[in-house]
Amino acid sequence: MKWIIKDLSQQNHFRQKIEALSQENLSLCYQCGECSAGCPIISFMDVSPNQIIRMIQLGREEEVLTARTPWLCASCITCTTRCPKEVDLAKVMDAVRQYAAIKKIAVPERETTLLQKLFMKNIKSFGRQFELLLIGKFNLLSGHFFKDVLLGPVMLRKGKLKLLPTFTDNLKQLKQIFARAEAEEKIEETTGKQ
Repeated sequence: MKWIIKDLSQQNHFRQKIEALSQENLSLCYQCGECSAGCPIISFMDVSPNQIIRMIQLGREEEVLTARTPWLCASCITCTTRCPKEVDLAKVMDAVRQYAAIKKIAVPERETTLLQKLFMKNIKSFGRQFELLLIGKFNLLSGHFFKDVLLGPVMLRKGKLKLLPTFTDNLKQLKQIFARAEAEEKIEETTGKQ
């Protein structure tokens, strides 16, 4: 990939935002490629993890935010453990997703964000994951109505899925934590802070 560097102020703004959100110093990355070499899902990515870092360094905001890579990252931290400069690339990918949400950028991987939202909604409602509801809602809302439908009875029989949700003992406290986080998020949106 070749880029022409034009506006350094815009470049620095994007990089500074990602560094602030991730609390990582991206200038430490010297593009050795260890992160990409170890990534278990790189074959599904359109841009390698080290290229994402380089694009952030160069201020290529649009390319980073429209890439599928940050949305496919499983945050398994293989990249982080392999990095000789200890750059936490999983945190950087999280920061890119956060920045895209703040900027209200259309997500290239709609199903990934749908699953994340449903997952968190389940946690908020029950205090733990209720897989049957998660799978059912995801398949319904994503349009994959009968995906893996034959696995359901087998998993129920083996006790891998429960018919009814179980609740955590601290549900009230958990809901308070969610309420505080949502309130902070609204404050950040209205004040423009990150």
